[in-house]
Amino acid sequence: MPLSRTARALATVTALALLTACGGAEETSSDAAAEYPTEEIRLLVPYGAGGPTDLTARAYGASLEEQLGQTVVVENLPGGSGALATQELIGADPDGHTLSLATPGTLVLTPLANEVGYTKDDVTTIGVMSEVPSVLAVGADSPYATAEELFAAARQQPGALNVGTPGASTPQAIELQRLAEEYDVEVTAVPFNGNAEMTTALLGGNVDAVLINASSDVTANIDAGQFRPLAVSSAEPLPWLPDTPTLAESGFPELTLSGSTFGLIGPDDLPEEIVTELEDALRTASEDPAVVEQIGEEYVPEEFQGAEEFQQLLDRTQEVYEPILGG
Repeated sequence: MPLSRTARALATVTALALLTACGGAEETSSDAAAEYPTEEIRLLVPYGAGGPTDLTARAYGASLEEQLGQTVVVENLPGGSGALATQELIGADPDGHTLSLATPGTLVLTPLANEVGYTKDDVTTIGVMSEVPSVLAVGADSPYATAEELFAAARQQPGALNVGTPGASTPQAIELQRLAEEYDVEVTAVPFNGNAEMTTALLGGNVDAVLINASSDVTANIDAGQFRPLAVSSAEPLPWLPDTPTLAESGFPELTLSGSTFGLIGPDDLPEEIVTELEDALRTASEDPAVVEQIGEEYVPEEFQGAEEFQQLLDRTQEVYEPILGG
């Protein structure tokens, strides 16, 4: 039955109203992005206070706060090899007021090794903050003077030596798994929530060694004679630890993947305008002498790596580690 003129007119008015409402919603979303940020920003850290992730977040947080004109509150949420903080992030509104520091470990290795309710595709990458190699270290009174001596002892007594790592599914922990699978050197990996806990454990004699982020807090312990570095994870020797060989030079050429990259992420579907603003602010922060000094010049990449580069790193990490973890 044909619609009456009145009914057709009413339908037209209703359709126009719906279109206007949709357009208004888009304008509101765009306006919100243009006005960003409108309230304080939570910057989550997936590890405990006092370690390199905490230091990095606070250094960048201070710069972001100055640039964006809103308070940046750094909040440590350790647990689950980074899963606790990441779960908090992905449950937040995608408005840029909840962000998180993240590593390939928290975003790729943890989901591959455990059911955590997210993958790397459930977040929005913003950019790289710092890059930190790892160092295999023992306490000052350790009987092991070299990596070769430590691993020779591990071969004689498989699983008897305890080596601390900054989480159960971090690159450091997976490298120890590869150490057993590819070189027949079995140690017991002991996961901690970051450098501060690992340092306490090593100094207290609760672990035989640590494969730890070689950040400024660790190099300070090396300089003070409390840690003895046995090997570094980088493919090439580190100029700031010149007397420490690489794991490759120590007879383990494949073990070059345990360094950590710290990046900034937001929830999935973060508006492009907000991503761009945060990426630009992160770039400016990475060039801020105060930020570089606080984190350490050796840890801030000379060339800024933004959202696309950080995403590519996560994709490469997934490609390398998924076969190892049986994903």
